[in-house]
Amino acid sequence: MRLHILGICGTFMGGVAALAREQGFTVAGSDAQVYPPMSDQLEALGMSLHQGYSAEALVPAPDEVIVGNALSRGNPAVEHVLDAGLRYRSGPQWLGEQVLPGREVLAVAGTHGKTTTTSLLAHLLESAGLQPGFLVGGVPANFGVSARIGAGRPFVIEADEYDTAFFDKRSKFVHYRPTIAILNNLEFDHADIFPDVAAIQRQFHHLVRTVPRRGRLIVNAHDQHLAEVLAMGCWTPVETFGLEQGDWQARLEAEDGSRFGVYHHGNFLGEVHWSLLGNHNVLNALAALAAAAAHGADPAALLPAFAEFRNVKRRMELVGEVGDIRIYDDFAHHPTAIATTLAGLRAKVGKARIVVAMEPRSNSMRLGAHAAALAPSLVDADEVVFLQRPELPWDAAAVIGALRGQGQAVPDTSALIDAVVDRVQAGDHVIFMSNGGFENAPRRLLAALQPPTD
Repeated sequence: MRLHILGICGTFMGGVAALAREQGFTVAGSDAQVYPPMSDQLEALGMSLHQGYSAEALVPAPDEVIVGNALSRGNPAVEHVLDAGLRYRSGPQWLGEQVLPGREVLAVAGTHGKTTTTSLLAHLLESAGLQPGFLVGGVPANFGVSARIGAGRPFVIEADEYDTAFFDKRSKFVHYRPTIAILNNLEFDHADIFPDVAAIQRQFHHLVRTVPRRGRLIVNAHDQHLAEVLAMGCWTPVETFGLEQGDWQARLEAEDGSRFGVYHHGNFLGEVHWSLLGNHNVLNALAALAAAAAHGADPAALLPAFAEFRNVKRRMELVGEVGDIRIYDDFAHHPTAIATTLAGLRAKVGKARIVVAMEPRSNSMRLGAHAAALAPSLVDADEVVFLQRPELPWDAAAVIGALRGQGQAVPDTSALIDAVVDRVQAGDHVIFMSNGGFENAPRRLLAALQPPTD
């Protein structure tokens, strides 16, 4: 059976493509932007990729078209699918009907940390010998692929609250019917589809309604918005996690979060030593551990596995070091994620300078929904360079004026790299923050800083 996936290079749809290929489907796809790491993974799996959304890519007609949620009416490929009467489904619906039936689904939901927590949970279950299937919104380094069917019964999935498709405006996660669901946190985001936090809470409660009585909800004890979701009605046992709070607790033994003790109902289980930084990642770790335990794994026996965990690409990924300047690529694009990421790095590097190169690219960022919170989220940065493309509808000047450190806005990526080159000095830590490809800016900076050769 031949599938054509529209939006194939998105992190979720790329995972769907990998699962379909593993199940024996012939898979091709189209996308407006074909860029690594997803394009490399898909081409390595033998899929043909089409740049742009032309109707010609759908001729001859595939057996089914899987439509990504980035596509809307008016898109040439979408219009061709409808005019030609082609069979089509959304990615989440295809997954819920084709892959998940008969599996023990562990879903990871939340505004932040979904990709890291999903990757970590899959790693813990793999370490326990349970051979999970998974779909992660990125490429977890421990596995090298964003998705696999898996030989065991558990299937771990990143459960996004964004809407499903142009013809299905429910959140993606309502299609997954998990037995165990992590509710990691809940904040306002996706301003293009949600008017307020209450609208997002309603979607999270739709997810809560699908978890059976025999299952488990793993919930952040610090999050009032999640407490309000559970107050709408809950029919499933709940376990909470937090920093010195909840059923599962962490007590920091290193300020940067790289070492902490784990307690369950007050009983000390042991220590975690790992490479990740920040309190947000400590909470991600507790959530994943609690979910693995809910599935039947021995949590104390899993603690050594944290030391072997390597995070998904573009989560504080060290791109390289030149002239005692370290360059990182990071996916953070919401003020809370930006703040917690920088706080973790600050705790590690002390008084060393932190330089941030930022692309306000997400729909919420472009709409200005987070503009007021952006400067406070950058409090740990000494220098900030914003990529203010001409189409950005809000002025970065107010944000720059409110920064603790120095700031500058530039119109394109080449100017951004030049500005960072002018600002950096030995001992600096440079972080590129964007939820897009950023035109390969971190690696271009690394090349620009290389000393000239004779």
